[in-house]
Amino acid sequence: MLDEVLVVVVGEFGRAPSITNDGTHPKPGRGHWAYCYSGLFAGGGVRGGQVIGSSDKSGGYPSTTPYHPNDIGATIYQALGVDPRSLIIDQQGRPRHLNTGKVPDVLYTG
Repeated sequence: MLDEVLVVVVGEFGRAPSITNDGTHPKPGRGHWAYCYSGLFAGGGVRGGQVIGSSDKSGGYPSTTPYHPNDIGATIYQALGVDPRSLIIDQQGRPRHLNTGKVPDVLYTG
């Protein structure tokens, strides 16, 4: 049983840092943008009240340490008590790591 639940809220993308008006859509807008997006972590031992990371002035790219979706997965596995680097066997019988991300220590230490 978990001592405390980790809550993770994250989108799969952010929004483009500028308006797209290339004539391919009926209305100009900000398209999907995979390089910079937001996430929220609460509980599960995460140190609260902190903002981790920032983007460049246009909001297009990280200006501090970038984190990968695999890092989010590693954090969730760790919160569940599963070693993210555990070896599993795939359908072809090959050993694979469950996850290749790294838990951002700053979530817990500030």
